Amino acid sequence: MSFVSYFPGRGTVRETAYLEGKAEGRTEGKTEGKAEGMAEGVLRVLEARSVPVSDDVRERITSCTDLDRLDDWLDRSVTVSRAEELFEHEAG
Repeated sequence: MSFVSYFPGRGTVRETAYLEGKAEGRTEGKTEGKAEGMAEGVLRVLEARSVPVSDDVRERITSCTDLDRLDDWLDRSVTVSRAEELFEHEAG
């Protein structure tokens, strides 16, 4: 009868894959959290400036996960007169 040990630190393939997946998930979670925070920031600036935000625009902002795009929108949210203007300078 043999005894197999799966204690952490043994460097097994399974343990390595688990730890890599855990680190990847943590990174993805941080990115999603940053995106959510930036989207909230865009909406707060528009709200503070009394710029009306339609449900479609709100959905587009809150569903975006591209940090560069959200950063651009945050910059534009300070100067636009209509929320739709956030999207006018996008390519494609």
